[in-house]
Amino acid sequence: MQIKRIGLDLAKYIFEVHGVDAQDEVVLRKTLRRDAVAQFFAELEPCIVGMEACCGSHYWARVLTDLGHEVRLISPQFVKPYVKSNKNDRNDAEAICEAVGRPSMRFVPPKSAEQLEIQAVHRIRQRVVANRTRLVNQVRGLLGEHGIVVARDITRIRRKLGEIADDQSGNFGELFVDMLRDMREELAELDTRLAGYNRRIKNLFRSNEMCQRIGQIEGIGPITATALVAAIGDRSCFKNGRQFAAWLGLVPKQRSSGGKARLFGISKRGDRYLRTMLIHGAGAVLGRSAGKTDIRSQWLNRMRERRHPNVVAVALANKNARIVWSLLARNQMYRAEHAVSPA
Repeated sequence: MQIKRIGLDLAKYIFEVHGVDAQDEVVLRKTLRRDAVAQFFAELEPCIVGMEACCGSHYWARVLTDLGHEVRLISPQFVKPYVKSNKNDRNDAEAICEAVGRPSMRFVPPKSAEQLEIQAVHRIRQRVVANRTRLVNQVRGLLGEHGIVVARDITRIRRKLGEIADDQSGNFGELFVDMLRDMREELAELDTRLAGYNRRIKNLFRSNEMCQRIGQIEGIGPITATALVAAIGDRSCFKNGRQFAAWLGLVPKQRSSGGKARLFGISKRGDRYLRTMLIHGAGAVLGRSAGKTDIRSQWLNRMRERRHPNVVAVALANKNARIVWSLLARNQMYRAEHAVSPA
């Protein structure tokens, strides 16, 4: 039995396997327990193994690659059209096997263990930031019910909580003041945790040569640089910088028909976290470009004269994404004078 291609449906405990030969005839359908997966593939001849990019897929990609197989990860949205009839694990494995054999299929870049560690730091930091934002919003809402309106500035929230906790302003009940003191302590704890994750990211940035090269681009700091290195994986999965920018959702959404092109705002596909970091960094550069005479600032100022600042920020984020791909794919250093061609 010569197996050419296998579709593996991942799960916590029960895995479904669907294999075909060189003539695309079904030669294997099997259900495996988790502890038997590695042994099963170790006894097979090397072949192509397709999996959906989901929880645990990068781990199994490393395991099966070490066993000599060629692993291809597919976004679940590209597998769904190949599911026949009702959805179940066996049909999913068959659909994965069919999708992975398509010549025009696009695959997800596999990540190394180091990249997953960097990504974990960002995910935990993102959760801490979200928890702090929720806490600040709750404090602002509670104070609003007592007639105190605080601007959307976390520094002012800290100051107001300190004044109330020290009983320097307002006439509040003892219970309410005690709760605000607890919330001030919780906010201080979240600030401490966030500062700790920021230090981890800065240490990762200093110790990674690729991050150092990316960080030379205006609008990309340690947080964005490390997040990009953790997400890109194998740069060969993108043919050019435009494909990378499209993967991040920084290109116009298109709904063209009948030979008429219709372009809208950015597609917002891909990783929202990366896209947000790039756009925020571009906005910071845009705010400091006024009065500068370098080529990049002149290009931004000319565009800003005819377009909205948010559009200019997205355009700069798109350009930065393409530069990032070029630096990583070609192993080059950033040269600011070549970032924007003169008019």
